[in-house]
Amino acid sequence: MDDLGVKNETNGNEEAPSAAEFSLMRKALRDKLLHTTNQVQVFQNDPTNPLYSANSFESLNIPEDLLRGIYDMGFSKPSRIQETALPFLLEKKTNLIAQSQSGTGKTAAFVLASLFHVKPEIKMPQVIILSPTYELALQIGDVVKQMSKYKPDITFRYVVRGEILERNSKITNHILIGTPGKMIDWALKYNFFDIKKISVFVLDEADVMIDTQGLRAQSIKLKRYLPADCQMMLFSATYSEEIMDFAQQIISKPVVILRLRVEEQSLDNINQYYIVVNSEEEKYTALTNIFGTIAMGQAFIFCETKVSASRLVQQLRSDGHSVGLISGDLTVEQRNEALLRFRDGLERVIVATNVMARGIDVERVTIVINYDLPTNPETRDIDYETYLHRIGRTGRFGKEGLAINFVGDDRAMQMIHKLEDHFKKKIENLNALDVDAIEKIGNDA
Repeated sequence: MDDLGVKNETNGNEEAPSAAEFSLMRKALRDKLLHTTNQVQVFQNDPTNPLYSANSFESLNIPEDLLRGIYDMGFSKPSRIQETALPFLLEKKTNLIAQSQSGTGKTAAFVLASLFHVKPEIKMPQVIILSPTYELALQIGDVVKQMSKYKPDITFRYVVRGEILERNSKITNHILIGTPGKMIDWALKYNFFDIKKISVFVLDEADVMIDTQGLRAQSIKLKRYLPADCQMMLFSATYSEEIMDFAQQIISKPVVILRLRVEEQSLDNINQYYIVVNSEEEKYTALTNIFGTIAMGQAFIFCETKVSASRLVQQLRSDGHSVGLISGDLTVEQRNEALLRFRDGLERVIVATNVMARGIDVERVTIVINYDLPTNPETRDIDYETYLHRIGRTGRFGKEGLAINFVGDDRAMQMIHKLEDHFKKKIENLNALDVDAIEKIGNDA
């Protein structure tokens, strides 16, 4: 057997985080629907084409065995993004670009559409789902496995590093989930499957795929070999205008674009505070005061660099705190182990760097602490998008959350004011020595 893996998978580090690492582990450890009130804007090529929403899964004529899988996953009715997207994806098989934040059910949406269109009697790949990272591909596979629980005649396989096939093999699985480089090798270099027979093509984390040079080129290369009638879907939490323009260039028309209204992309159920600290000693003392006062479920602490994150973890552990670390220095296996321990409640706190800013959705996360405010590597000014994704680790699934920012100098204070102006939401001052005040905000969250 030959190891037909791809050696150039993207790896990031905190000094110059790549977009792929920046979105590492973005998917929920447990894919759940968040019944948001966010309105979805719909843009389509033909403005005369009638629009309608699906207020129930039953109204979409989904087969009973798929419905059972959906209900077993705890989904009772479509989320905002699903009720708008699914009629296009299922009944009209329209090409789609969709902006949807983590926790809103976008993974379930494209997995459902993929399963819906598979013809089980045809024993060959019909769906390609691309992910920017190995870990995200595995998480998508978990959703496919759960949703297809009552469809044993539909099979999938991973196309990621470590997966091995003998030369001249032919894949009979219906759905392929993997990273772009490995998918190119299996489709074009080794001819393990006929890419011309693919009927559904999904790019998850499309902003990462399109905005990262290597992944972008690989995704475009795959797209060029797809049949003209292949349905294409791009899902992402965020899109810049440049990325949107490029996405529309690579997706064949007709295309429907679904976007959350800009003013609704902030997370209004998160209470935000800042604490002024005058030294590293004060900073650490403030952190331990928070730990000792607030009855937390689980917490994220974000640091700007790998060095500061490692140093903080060592200090917390030496003081007897059970803390996990996730940074770009760790192997995939080490990151997964830390996440599983956190998910299972074996550790209450994760110290993370920017590679995890869009990482995990865990229902019990009640507090996010920006030990260092996020800055743009080029401008060295506040990074609004990373800030939003960091504090978005709490307040998930409609619950109240708490975000606390440490401010060590005038420059950091200016960043707080810029955040207030940008998101149109007050960030209140908190005295780290006022135990009563800290306890109160903990009770309010």
